[in-house]
Amino acid sequence: MKIIPVLTEKSLHLAKEGKYTFWVEKNMTKREIRQVIDEIFGVKSLSVRTINVRGGVRKNVRGQKITTPRRKKAIVTLPEKEKIDLFEEKK
Repeated sequence: MKIIPVLTEKSLHLAKEGKYTFWVEKNMTKREIRQVIDEIFGVKSLSVRTINVRGGVRKNVRGQKITTPRRKKAIVTLPEKEKIDLFEEKK
């Protein structure tokens, strides 16, 4: 199972609220995502929301067309007392 954290400004802001964002495989269900997150990070997740991000066509610097693949994003909500250290910002 492939799970990649999304480390953007928006996802780091959501992490402060207890909502952590990950790229997951397209065929994973919410139940599978919850089990994997709980096992890897040792937390108990409250809910999982998924978003299917559509692919598209864009041009690179040379003007060639490049297709971006379809992906699936999962937003996992944790209780207030639990957190994932991977998303913590250093001051």
